[in-house]
Amino acid sequence: MTRRSFAASASTLLAGRAAETPRPNILWISCEDMGPHLHACGDSYSVTPNLDRLAARGSIYMNAWSNAPVCAPARTTIISGLYPPSTGSEHMRSMTRMPAGWKMFPGYLREAGYYCSNNVKEDYNLEKPAGTWDDSSKQAHWRNRAAGQPFFSVFNLEITHESQIRKRPHTLVHDPAKARIPAYHPDTPEVRHDWAQYYDNITTMDGQAGNILADLEKDRLADDTIVLFFGDHGSGMPRSKRWPYNSGLNVSIVASIPEKWKTLAPKDYAAGGKNDRLVGFVDLAPTMLSLAGLPAQPFHQGHAFMGQHERPARQYSFGFRGRMDERYDCVRSVRNQHFVYVRNYMPHKIYGQHLAYMWETPTTPAWERLYKEGKLNAAQRKFWEKKPAEELFDLRVDRDEVNNLAGSAQHKAVLAELRKAHLAHERELRDVGLLPEDEIHQRSKGGAPYDMGHDDKLYSADKVLAAADLASSLKPGVGKELKALMGDRDSALRYWGALGVLMRGPEEVGAARTELLALRSGPAPAAAIVAAEALGQHGTPEDLKESLALLIRLSDYEKHGAYVAMQALNAITALGAKAAPLKDQIQALPAAAPDPKDRGRADNFQKLKRYLLEEVLA
Repeated sequence: MTRRSFAASASTLLAGRAAETPRPNILWISCEDMGPHLHACGDSYSVTPNLDRLAARGSIYMNAWSNAPVCAPARTTIISGLYPPSTGSEHMRSMTRMPAGWKMFPGYLREAGYYCSNNVKEDYNLEKPAGTWDDSSKQAHWRNRAAGQPFFSVFNLEITHESQIRKRPHTLVHDPAKARIPAYHPDTPEVRHDWAQYYDNITTMDGQAGNILADLEKDRLADDTIVLFFGDHGSGMPRSKRWPYNSGLNVSIVASIPEKWKTLAPKDYAAGGKNDRLVGFVDLAPTMLSLAGLPAQPFHQGHAFMGQHERPARQYSFGFRGRMDERYDCVRSVRNQHFVYVRNYMPHKIYGQHLAYMWETPTTPAWERLYKEGKLNAAQRKFWEKKPAEELFDLRVDRDEVNNLAGSAQHKAVLAELRKAHLAHERELRDVGLLPEDEIHQRSKGGAPYDMGHDDKLYSADKVLAAADLASSLKPGVGKELKALMGDRDSALRYWGALGVLMRGPEEVGAARTELLALRSGPAPAAAIVAAEALGQHGTPEDLKESLALLIRLSDYEKHGAYVAMQALNAITALGAKAAPLKDQIQALPAAAPDPKDRGRADNFQKLKRYLLEEVLA
């Protein structure tokens, strides 16, 4: 019997035993794009009477992290119990798969006799195994289960989503003059309106949640049901959603455990109280199994924080950022009780790369306009400029994370502690998100990126991490090491070597010109694109001409696929006006054929084309 089949057999046996004992119902009420902004969390601007009553019966986990700052990878974390950088599913609206035989956690609850319903959003970056839900639809409800059957029911409320912040016309209920404006946002009418409308939507959502809770009471199930409420990541405002700061990852999880099931509550649970325990979305899968009397699966990377199989509180929580729609980035973060550490693996890219969807929110273009006009202070300007390799913030005195302490002598110890925690976590995960996106899929050969990432013949995890760490450190005097990476047999090391040269600018590009020319004509598209961008930015006129020729060739979605084409178009964007000779060829690029299974890749390609033609090269 294989290790996986043994684990599956053991799981089935334990599920059978759990089904013989009484088990609680579990209700989730989740909403979109909402941080810890319930009135019960201490937010005096918020009006949320229904969820405040739920919190009065339960406990609020104030330091919960969504692990990902955007919906699809955050929901992928929840449903799998795995960090997406370990499964190749970190990128927004990507699609990979789990290893054969692994299930999303509702599948294990169903084995134990639960009726599992989801109403209705999934948005997973992993292929959903058959049998995950009894019903996942707009009609899904606990009321559709068999008589007496325990249930796990999810209701997702969409009114707080980013798209609803900018929906006009809208008559404000919250007074925009009283909205708290974070230190990184400018204080403008657009910003105040968007924040006020966000809070209006929270109040509307609270009413919707109240209706669900009223149905539970009406069905006389409240005393038998554990209820959890949470948002799927930070607010939909720019620099919250999509960024793995506390502002993008911090959500409040309200957990209400009725008296009948108090034995399943953790020791630090106090009804009506706030809890500072660090928990993350990766912990939800093992926690739900634990509440049902089931142990975590061997592959789960989270820790149960309630139930029969509760684990000790974690010391650190971890976050990440990959491709966001049409723009590439690579960021990892970690927090303890007081500090947030951010590791930027692509510091040459500005924070506020143009994202068509984000620019629909009035705050974003207003903020950008003021930057171009030179009317922002230092904290507000930062979003529009390149990133440092490392950031460190003390949440006790800097809730908006604008004062970077990474260079502070008095914070060296905590910087070293969190850097060490980050690197240890990366090694444990064998983070395949450090590969170019096209290589995640190429190396996996149609299988699970998790399996690829745990095969030393396919992925040298420690070497790739070391290369990424060196390249993005921005340390001077490492030209020799970067050249060695560019000459390595592993295309991922060549990619990071070229990125390290690009990040350091014209002098380093000139010193590594021979190596960059070789990479540009080499077989690995990702490394070739980086080399072309570097030579186009800082090389000779002939270098620019040849680089543009390569980049436009690789921008053909039909010939080279979505990931290579998107990377190439991003490199062309970075070249700015230097790419003007390509305007007609960009216009002539074949449109990517829409495919319901492509998770928006064709749309991202079209957004890149449109931005180049209408903004960069207009």
